Amino acid sequence: MFLTVLWFVVGLILLIKGGDWFVDGATGIAKRFRIPDILIGATVVSIGTTLPEVMVSATDALAGHGQIAYGNAIGSIICNTALIAAITVTLRPSKIERKSFVLPVCVFFFAAAIYSAVAYFFGEFSRIVGIILLAICAAYIGISVYTALKNAHHDETTLDEPHEKKGLALEIVMIVIGAAIIAFGADLLVDNGIIIAEALGVPESVIGMTFIAIGTSLPELVTAITSIVKGHGALSLGNVIGANIFNLVLVSGVSSVVSPFPIPSEKTVFGINSSLVIDIPVMLTVMALLTVPTLISKKLTRTQGILLLVIYAAFFTVQFVI
Repeated sequence: MFLTVLWFVVGLILLIKGGDWFVDGATGIAKRFRIPDILIGATVVSIGTTLPEVMVSATDALAGHGQIAYGNAIGSIICNTALIAAITVTLRPSKIERKSFVLPVCVFFFAAAIYSAVAYFFGEFSRIVGIILLAICAAYIGISVYTALKNAHHDETTLDEPHEKKGLALEIVMIVIGAAIIAFGADLLVDNGIIIAEALGVPESVIGMTFIAIGTSLPELVTAITSIVKGHGALSLGNVIGANIFNLVLVSGVSSVVSPFPIPSEKTVFGINSSLVIDIPVMLTVMALLTVPTLISKKLTRTQGILLLVIYAAFFTVQFVI
C-alpha cells in the first residue's frame, strides 16, 4: 500500500509539472506568432490533452468495444464544460476576444448537430459517419492553422525578445514532453487511486463515476488550473472548447472507423434511451450556456460558472439514480 500511495503522489507531481511545461510552451508559441491564447488553446493544447481519450477509445475499438467511445465523448464534453470550464470561469471571470471565439464554437455546434442527428435518427455510428467526423476534424485544424498564419503574417512584429531567447524548438519540446508527462501522470494517479479506493471499501460504481470519469479529463483540468495560475484564462477556455470538438470528431471518428458501433441502450428513462433524453441534451445545454452569453457580452461571468457547476452536480447525481 505504501508503494501505491507513493505512485499516487508521483502521478500528482507529474501532472502539475507536465501542466506547467505544457502551458509555458503553448503560450510561448502563441505570443511568438501573435496567436490569441484562445486559438492556440483550441488547437495545439486541446489536441495534446485529448490524446489519452483518443488512445483509449482506439484501443477499445480494436478490441470490439467501440461503444465506449460514445459515452467517453459525451461524458468528457459535459465534464470539460460544466466542471473544468466552470471552475475556470468561477475563479477567474474574464473578457474574451469574440473573433477568436467564433470559429471553435461554430465548429463544435456543427459537429454536435451531425453527432446528435446520427444518434437520434440512425442509432448507429457507421464507418461512413466516422470518416465524415474525421473530415470535419481535418478541416477545423486546417482553417485554424490558416487563420493563425494569416494573423501572424499581417503582424510585422512577430517576435518578442524574451520568447526569441527561449527558442521555438524548446517551446515545441516543452509542449510535447509536457503532454506526455500529463498523460503518464494521469495514468499513475487514476490506476493507483482506484487501488486505494478499493482498499478503503469504496463501491465500484463510485470509483467509476469519480476516479475513472474525472481521470480521463485530468489533462484538461491540470491545464485549466495551470493557465489560471499563470494568468492565461483564455488558453484554458480555448482548450476546453477545442477538447470538446476533438472528443466529438476525433475520438468518435477514429473509434467508428475502426469499429462501427450502435448507441448504447443499457439505461432508460420512461422506456427511452437515457442518452437521448439526458446525456445529449445536457451536453448541448452546458455548451450553449458557456458560449452563447459569452459571444453576446464578450465576457465570461462568475454566474455562468456557478450555474454550470450546479448542472454538473445534478447530472452527476442523476447518474446514480437511473
